[in-house]
Amino acid sequence: MMPELLDAGLLALVLAAFIAGLVDAVVGGGGLIQIPALFTAYPQAAPATLFGTNKFASVFGTANAALRYARRVRMPWRTILPAAVSAFALSYAGAAAVAWLPKDAVRPLILVLLIFSAVYTLLKKDFGQAHQPAHSGHKEWIYAVLLGGAIGFYDGFFGPGTGSFLIFLFIRFFGFDFLHASAGSKVVNVATNLAAMAFFLPAGHILLPLAVGMALANMAGSATGTWLALRYGSRFIRMVFLWLVGLLIVKFALDTFRSF
Repeated sequence: MMPELLDAGLLALVLAAFIAGLVDAVVGGGGLIQIPALFTAYPQAAPATLFGTNKFASVFGTANAALRYARRVRMPWRTILPAAVSAFALSYAGAAAVAWLPKDAVRPLILVLLIFSAVYTLLKKDFGQAHQPAHSGHKEWIYAVLLGGAIGFYDGFFGPGTGSFLIFLFIRFFGFDFLHASAGSKVVNVATNLAAMAFFLPAGHILLPLAVGMALANMAGSATGTWLALRYGSRFIRMVFLWLVGLLIVKFALDTFRSF
């Protein structure tokens, strides 16, 4: 590959990582940008290596966003921490499930869940606009463990849309507003990303110099996205959430029809 093309490819990946970090900090879904960019730039690389590179870049951006939210938002730790621990543990089970349950078998179900999330959010105008935590005590802990486990399993097994599902579930089942749900989702996402890295790093599935550069760009994007979310609040996050879920619906619909 000619040097100027290589430089252009690297610049495109850094830009993609910045945009992915920005989007991910607001509503999740950065992998929709980062993963296709990696596969386009390195079509001959092993998929596991590209996924490992993506996770390395993402975990730094997501952790950066989580820290920035924690400084400005009163984090609902009693819900978030049990969900994060459960998500970390169950992500391994999700990864193992790939061996006996084809991803194509669940794609239509995910499409239905995405459509339901979008329609529910559109029709319920006050959804996620007020922060009114709905549970406490043991009930809160049990719900958090169940939610975190389900999301962790999904992220290990499939992945796309994990952040958006987390936000929707935090609002629907715990009474969070979009801002607190987005902040909480970052902590859980860090846990699932770390679980993935526990597999990818020891196995050598990573392009380390590229991953470091993309991680820095992802962190810069996450700083921008967190600032926007904190500046414009729940209404802004709701709007971006609906746009992202709409894109996910289109992607999953196309992938589902292609698989038939």
